[in-house]
Amino acid sequence: MNPQGSASLKAELLGAIPSLRAFAMSLSGNIDRADDLVQETLVKAWSNLGSFTEGTNMSAWLFTILRNIFYSEYRKRRREVADPEGQIAARLASAPSQNSHMDFLDFQNALQQLSPDQREALILVGASGMSYEEAADICGCAVGTMKSRVNRARNRLGQLLSTAADGEFDGDSIWNPAEPAMEKMLRAGE
Repeated sequence: MNPQGSASLKAELLGAIPSLRAFAMSLSGNIDRADDLVQETLVKAWSNLGSFTEGTNMSAWLFTILRNIFYSEYRKRRREVADPEGQIAARLASAPSQNSHMDFLDFQNALQQLSPDQREALILVGASGMSYEEAADICGCAVGTMKSRVNRARNRLGQLLSTAADGEFDGDSIWNPAEPAMEKMLRAGE
């Protein structure tokens, strides 16, 4: 069959428009949406006219197309979340990961500049979450010595990272997922 269809198919297609419009209106309940559904149906039917078998029920074929379009869009819209102000989308944004990667490299570099005993104390207490007592047992030193090492390591790391000596980070900087880990290590022992 000719992909563009015969003249009788075209006439049958055009003749079905009022019925399609009424059906679309009954499904959507909105005249503008109904007109859009009819238009989408006609476009889809016209582009697939070659698959229609002449002599079968054109109206049934068109109604099926319209119904399928309506329910496909309904399922799609059901999963959508209304966000007219863009507030939800704004919360989904994430900061670029390059900054956090570079910050982490700076942190690693600063950590390597600590003396071995300070670095060990900070990693055991800050990163591993051990108590001062557990860390002191592992290092073979007194608990007071361990606390002193952690405190000196935190202060030195803060200086190396150009932060305040108390380990606070600038609150108005760009969000950085590496900061909580660094801050946890700096605050270890408080």
